[in-house]
Amino acid sequence: MQDKLYIDGVWRAPVKGGKLPVFNPYTEQVIHHVAAGGPEDVDLAVKAAARAFPAWRRTSGAVRGQFLRAIAEKVRQRKDELARLSSLNNGKPYAEALIDMQDVASSFDYYGGLAADLDREQDSPVSVPDGAFRASLRREPIGVAGLIVPWNFPMVTTSWKVAPALAAGCTVVLKPSEVTPIVELELGVIADEIGLPKGVLNLVTGLGPDVGAPLTTHKDVAKISFTGSNGVGSRVMAAAAAGPKAVSLELGGKSPIVVFADADLDIATECVVNGIFFNAGQMCSATSRLLVEESIAPKLMARVIAAAKALQPGDPLDPKTTLGPLTTRAQYDKVLSYIAKGKAEKLDLILGGDRPEGLDTGWFIAPTIFGDVPVSSPLWREEIFGPVLCVKTFTSEDQAVALANDSDFGLVATVISKDTVKAERVADAIDTGLVWINSPQVIFVETSWGGFKASGIGRELGPWGLDAYLEVKHKARRISSAA
Repeated sequence: MQDKLYIDGVWRAPVKGGKLPVFNPYTEQVIHHVAAGGPEDVDLAVKAAARAFPAWRRTSGAVRGQFLRAIAEKVRQRKDELARLSSLNNGKPYAEALIDMQDVASSFDYYGGLAADLDREQDSPVSVPDGAFRASLRREPIGVAGLIVPWNFPMVTTSWKVAPALAAGCTVVLKPSEVTPIVELELGVIADEIGLPKGVLNLVTGLGPDVGAPLTTHKDVAKISFTGSNGVGSRVMAAAAAGPKAVSLELGGKSPIVVFADADLDIATECVVNGIFFNAGQMCSATSRLLVEESIAPKLMARVIAAAKALQPGDPLDPKTTLGPLTTRAQYDKVLSYIAKGKAEKLDLILGGDRPEGLDTGWFIAPTIFGDVPVSSPLWREEIFGPVLCVKTFTSEDQAVALANDSDFGLVATVISKDTVKAERVADAIDTGLVWINSPQVIFVETSWGGFKASGIGRELGPWGLDAYLEVKHKARRISSAA
């Protein structure tokens, strides 16, 4: 496991020599220490990226794509090891971590293809109404990109930022989460192995105020892409405004899952349970608000409760484990505080509300369900980021849509109904960036990721993810004098 910073193609100790502990959330023990970078290290990394930028932007998209595909291949070759590192540090079951590594490789492959496409698209003609002129379009890299990623999906969110940034011709300074840096640092190892030019990818670990803040305000950083909480995202946006510099934010969610009376109950149960208990509910896309049509609520809830009880908490590396611990002690305490609020409000605690039986260590919280939650409750309105489901019934389609949209957030939603016309109509009416219909939360790199309202600014994945790191340039030239 790496314990240094990766700057300008070299592993180096931080200028001030500090270290940060890294925990295993299953044992609650320190398993490693990584470098605690600071503003001086950020400056070195940004300067390295700025030096590398002119040559990297001139490198053809086809060649950049070859590097990205080489990264994808290395991830696939090392997927078992990388998934184990992620599971040890994040606490997610190993099977979930393996899915993550497959997603990482797919992202680098996909943007490797888009990088090559950029070559063919450059200087494409643009129709203008005056025959005396010719116009053309170029898309050019924005410059040095500062990328700040969270701890809930190590390497996944990173690949959603690093791959399109490199494909576009940007150079990168990546700040992994100080909570889950172990697997992220392996990107530096992979960069060395594939011969990525020095300075194109730089990794600086450290605390947010010491690394994230100076990265956001550095004068040579042209673009900031941040994924995380709304509170920190607001501070990032405010700090970047002083530049000003381009900003993309992928923030929180309080997403609805709407189940109609005509739903296939097996599909509905699968989507409800996976939508809130996968990754112990630590997902910005968690469908933590269940809206179920009143007539089938008892049948559906009986199935959901049984499925939630069947989840097996335990050692994330044990193949039988299907529910891992929360990733940090702070998050564990936060989720418990919300559960305590629900109890204080005398909400109907249907299931859970405490640690799973028989697990005395590890930051575990049993699957928790509150029924008939008022829309005014903090549990209904605020992102909890843990395995806590809030349930409410509805009696009409209009009421379901109104309840789904009554939120400060708008990241994702799920609609379950055998009536495909109705399902499509409801999906169109819900104000979110992505809607699944009769489907678990399958994410394709070809489709966009991002949300409405407080869920963020901009989109990741798909061609929109690439566009986030490109500037638009038009050229217009007169080819003849006017008669």
